[in-house]
Amino acid sequence: MEIVQVAAGIYVHPGREVGIDHANREDSANIGFIVGRECVAVVDSGGSIDTGRALLAAIHNRTDVPICYVINTHVHFDHILGNAAFVEDGVEFVGHQKLTEVIANNRNFFSEQFAQELDGGRPELVIGPTKSVLASTSLDLGERKIVLKAHSTAHTTTDLSVFDENTETLWTGDLVFIGRLPILEGSLRGWLTWVEEYQARSFARIIPGHGPASAAWPSAADAQREYLTALLTDARKAVADGSYIEDAIAIIGVNAASKWKLSDVHSRNASRAFRELEWE
Repeated sequence: MEIVQVAAGIYVHPGREVGIDHANREDSANIGFIVGRECVAVVDSGGSIDTGRALLAAIHNRTDVPICYVINTHVHFDHILGNAAFVEDGVEFVGHQKLTEVIANNRNFFSEQFAQELDGGRPELVIGPTKSVLASTSLDLGERKIVLKAHSTAHTTTDLSVFDENTETLWTGDLVFIGRLPILEGSLRGWLTWVEEYQARSFARIIPGHGPASAAWPSAADAQREYLTALLTDARKAVADGSYIEDAIAIIGVNAASKWKLSDVHSRNASRAFRELEWE
C-alpha cells in the first residue's frame, strides 16, 4: 500500500480515481493515520476489510505505537468498511453523533451491496462508532492533540473533520473533493456554507477525502465551491422558472460538471439540488 507522509506524523494513502462500479472501488478514498507518542489514530479505514488490513500492516511497518482510535469522517462505504480490520481490545471507533444510527439503518444494505468487500457480506462486519462526537471533542495521542468537529448536514448528515494541532493539518473527509466530481447526498446549501466558513480559516494543509494526499488551503476548495455554486444558481433559477425536474436536470450545473473527472454522476447532484431548492 502506498503511504505518503505529508507532515510530521501524518500519513496518507491516496485513493484511486475510480467510481463505484469499478473493480477497485474499495480503494477510492484517501485514508491514513496520525502518530502520537502514546497512540495512533486512524482516519478512515477504506472500502473493504482487505483495504483496512493493508492499512493496518502499513501502520505496523512504520510504528510500534498502539492504535487507540479509528475515526470515520462520514458514512460512505469507501471510508468505513475497513473498520473490521481494526477490531481489538481497547480500540475505539469514533464518528459523528448521527453515524451510529445511519450505519444501523444501512447495515443490511452494506452487507448486500458490498458482500465482496465484507468477506462475504456478514452484517456484523459493518462496524459503527463506540464513541460519538456531538459537537466537538479532542483526543490526546500523547504530545499530540487532535480536534474532532461534527458538522451540520453538508456532503452527508454525518460529516466529521479532524484537525491536528501540531502540524495545523485538517482532514476534511469528503467535505472536500479534488479532481473527481463532488457527490451531494446531504444539503447543497449546508455544504456551501461549510466551504465558505472554512475557506475563511487558515490551515497549513488539508487532506481531502478524494484527490491528492494533501493540498494547500484555501485554494484546494475553489473548484468545488464553483461547482456547488453553479448547482445552487442553476437549480434556483429552474425552480423560479417553474421547470419540471426532468428538464431542470438537463441544464443544472452541466457546464461546471464538465470540468471534473467521473462526472457521469452529475445528474444525481442536479436532481438533489433541484429538490432541495424547491422547498427553499
